[in-house]
Amino acid sequence: MNLASRFPALLSLAVMALPAYAQDKPRSGAAVVKQVCGSCHVPGTNGAPKIGDKAAWSARAAQGLTSLTRHAIDGIRNMPAHGGSKGVTDFEIERAVTYMVNRSGGHWAEPIDKSGPAAERSGEKIVKTQCVKCHGTGVGGAPKIGDRSAWIPRASRGIDAVVRSAIQGHGPMPPRGGMANLSDAEMRSAVLYMFNSGTAPAK
Repeated sequence: MNLASRFPALLSLAVMALPAYAQDKPRSGAAVVKQVCGSCHVPGTNGAPKIGDKAAWSARAAQGLTSLTRHAIDGIRNMPAHGGSKGVTDFEIERAVTYMVNRSGGHWAEPIDKSGPAAERSGEKIVKTQCVKCHGTGVGGAPKIGDRSAWIPRASRGIDAVVRSAIQGHGPMPPRGGMANLSDAEMRSAVLYMFNSGTAPAK
């Protein structure tokens, strides 16, 4: 009888204790979920939201990628820090969170590797990259870019209310317009750009 068959628990601990080897490149979200997150998020162990459960993930998705990633990095409720695997990088966690959200009804864009310093994206750049897909033609009732008559009623409670709606998602629009890594400030810039585009700036 070999050691593994006599002491399976000891072998498991030994494997867990092995040092994490450097990766040539960050693992995909699917790979991290398969190797780490899936052990709890597939069966729903200890209250973990199951992958594919839209109701369980929708409220969490509304918090945005930054918040959900921080929860996974720090640990929350029954989930240990880094999902119990110190070898997973922050960026890989972002990818894993995005993967689980998208497998549960979300439409988040793939996270950007922020290992190097990155400047805040302008409202114009965000709109031309993402928002124009719906707001350019008014898909699903989205107010068109620069159509002040469509935007003013929505801004009747203030631009901040419009920004909060965009952050949380509204109607057919997913949280943060489907770009989960957008900051609140970037969301505000994008909303203001769409409101003011083609017109005199709002006072």
